Amino acid sequence: MKTISIKSHSFKFLVALWAIVFAGTAQQAYAQDKQAKPPISKRESARRSMHSRDSLLRALNKTDTSINSLLQRVEQYTTTFNQINNNLSEGLDTADISQQLPSVVRRLNRMDSLAKTHKSSTLRYLFVLRDNLDRTQGKLEDWQSQLGDIDSGLVHNQKDLIRFFKDTTLRAAPTDSTLRRTYFNQLQSVRHLWRKTDSLNRTALLKVNLLQNEIAVAYNRILDQTDQIDLKIKRFAIKAISGESDYIWNTGLAYNDFKAALSSTIKLNRILLNYFNRNEKLTNLVGVVFLILVFIWVFYNRIKTFKNNDNPVAIFERAGYIYKDPIISSLLIGTAIIPYFYTHPPVVCLEAMFLISIIVSLLLTRKEHPKTYYFLFQLFWITIVYGASNLFIQISNIDRYTVLILSIVSIIIGYLFLKKCQKDPEGHLPNTCLVLKVFIGLQLLSLLLNISGRFSLAKIIGVTAVFNLWLLVIFYLVVQIILQGLYLQFQTKKDANSIINWIDFTLVEKKFKSILVTVAALLWGFTLLQNLNVDDWANDNVHDLLSESRTVGGASFTFRGFLIFIAVIWLSSVISRIISYFYDVSAQRVTDLSVLKKKNRTSALLIRLGVFSAGFLLAVAASGFPLEKLTIIISAFGIGIGFGLQNIVNNLVSGLILAFEKPIQIGDIIEVGNRSGTMKEIGVRSSKLLTSDGSEVIIPNGDLISQHVVNWTLSNSNRRIELMIATAYGADINHTKDLLKNMLSNREDIMTSPAPSVFLSGVSETSVDFKIFFWAADITTTNALKSTVLADIYDMLPRENVAIPSARKDLYLHFPEGMPVVGGDEKGEAK
Repeated sequence: MKTISIKSHSFKFLVALWAIVFAGTAQQAYAQDKQAKPPISKRESARRSMHSRDSLLRALNKTDTSINSLLQRVEQYTTTFNQINNNLSEGLDTADISQQLPSVVRRLNRMDSLAKTHKSSTLRYLFVLRDNLDRTQGKLEDWQSQLGDIDSGLVHNQKDLIRFFKDTTLRAAPTDSTLRRTYFNQLQSVRHLWRKTDSLNRTALLKVNLLQNEIAVAYNRILDQTDQIDLKIKRFAIKAISGESDYIWNTGLAYNDFKAALSSTIKLNRILLNYFNRNEKLTNLVGVVFLILVFIWVFYNRIKTFKNNDNPVAIFERAGYIYKDPIISSLLIGTAIIPYFYTHPPVVCLEAMFLISIIVSLLLTRKEHPKTYYFLFQLFWITIVYGASNLFIQISNIDRYTVLILSIVSIIIGYLFLKKCQKDPEGHLPNTCLVLKVFIGLQLLSLLLNISGRFSLAKIIGVTAVFNLWLLVIFYLVVQIILQGLYLQFQTKKDANSIINWIDFTLVEKKFKSILVTVAALLWGFTLLQNLNVDDWANDNVHDLLSESRTVGGASFTFRGFLIFIAVIWLSSVISRIISYFYDVSAQRVTDLSVLKKKNRTSALLIRLGVFSAGFLLAVAASGFPLEKLTIIISAFGIGIGFGLQNIVNNLVSGLILAFEKPIQIGDIIEVGNRSGTMKEIGVRSSKLLTSDGSEVIIPNGDLISQHVVNWTLSNSNRRIELMIATAYGADINHTKDLLKNMLSNREDIMTSPAPSVFLSGVSETSVDFKIFFWAADITTTNALKSTVLADIYDMLPRENVAIPSARKDLYLHFPEGMPVVGGDEKGEAK
């Protein structure tokens, strides 16, 4: 043991000695080599340092220091999986869909069975089924969109999970045991989290996909049932036109059929009404809020008119409906407009609100149009029966005879009232005779169709004639009430800076009335299509017409895009005109020229050009027209400029120059050519000059740039006035100059800087002429100031003993001595 120990110590000693010798030799060799090698440059040293660092980084990447990037990647996956777990733990927003889908499927089964019964042979029943299918289809489309968004999120989650599973960089293991143990622990934890997250996400994705499949099946069933009902409607139309029954005298009454039809109608409308109230709560709330706002607006204007006007009765002469019946006037506006808030309301709801509108219209016409009231009162009871008949979903002979009687009675009362209107046209609603002729014609057509066995068409035309006549009366009253409310709004006293005071009600009434009439006409036409039961057909055909792509000259377009383009351009022009109107009003309300110039319309011109440019670009973008095609249009426009649009483009560019440089502003007094006056408007192509005689001269903008223009008010509104004053020959020049200068210096309406000046202009055998210069602060007062100064000078000169030359001349005649004077006196002087 000792021998081994000694040998071991000896071996260690030899090794240490050898290391010392080797280190010394190496150090000496290194020193000799260092002395032998020349010094390296700084650039070479930096290059070697860079290579050294790169080698070190490459070495470190192969060692345990790469664990940092691995741990960061694991941490990122952990954060992603935790976020997915949190989102999935909150639950999918599919509970309502899962709960409502079974009831939708049951409803589809019921409608499928109803569509196959004999009841579906009536047009009303078919349209009831079609409306229900449309509403259900819309709900399923919303569900599909909602589930599609959820499915997209789950698919994105699954992609993140798959990316973790396929990430090969996580398979690298650190060489250090401690680091390797830490890394594998965290990797094991994230893998456990991955398995849990993957299971939850796959379960949710499967649930959503199953729900999507169920909705897709229901949606396809709706499409099939819709096609089936559309085919039945088409067959019914053919049958209704060709004749669905025999002549009316070959049919008898059948009370059992009427009872069954009545029972089915009540049952179905109750179901539809309950479904409507359950699913249209938000729309109902919007309708109630709208009605409340209408009441507030009407009563606010009414109360303000009473409070803020000395003679409110005189104002209410133009607002009789709001003055006498504010409650029913407000109710009429609400009940006439609220039905259009709904997409597919049941007929029973429409007729309920329509009945309220009719009753309110009767009350208003009773006071304002008593001659028309009697006819409308008779038509009211006919409308009640027509409305009840319109709800029937089955054909019965009693219903057919009822419609026949209604047609006859409508023709009689319409004809009698038409004769009265022709004899005494005053006091009736506008176009009453024309409307009555159309009404009688439609009722006569309904009568003939009913007699010939085309009962469904007869009912449709009869109901349309009555309902749309009432709708004309309702919309006429609604337009009048709204205009009366606006009139009261403008008559209410406002603050001086209120925008209401800046608007001309006559112009607003004219423009707004045309808009209201247009909207009312569109709504009336829409209701007409609904009453004729062709609204869906018209909607489908119009949609196809507008959406179909057409190609002209290699460019594709649709009529929808074309209409959008026109609408946006029209809206831009309306906004431009509104801006121009308010600038006009603001200019007319300001009397001080300096303030007027601050509100000049040159800035309005730039705004109008900006609105037009933005509107054009929006119109092109909204219409779907390819922007690259604009180059073709611009090229064609350039060719047009070269051939015949030079003057127009010149005026347009001149308008831009006037807008930016502002050599002329609204309110400036200018002279151009042989015209002078006040600048009234600077337009895009031309401008308007208001002359002193009241005429408006339209001047192309190019003339304002190319011709010599005298602007009297460019920098200020001062104007120099020059007068010529003549005194009698022999007047004291200095005294007269002092008198004139003192008189001009002591006036408040003459500027002191520059000071007035008086100069001797000329001396003749009959007069001494003076020239007077003074300045008026406001050019608009030039003529008045000149007149006042002349009058004062005329009064002052005689008072100061300064004679004014007279046109009278003395004539002296000398005759030779000895010649008799004819007509002379005894002394020989001529008389």
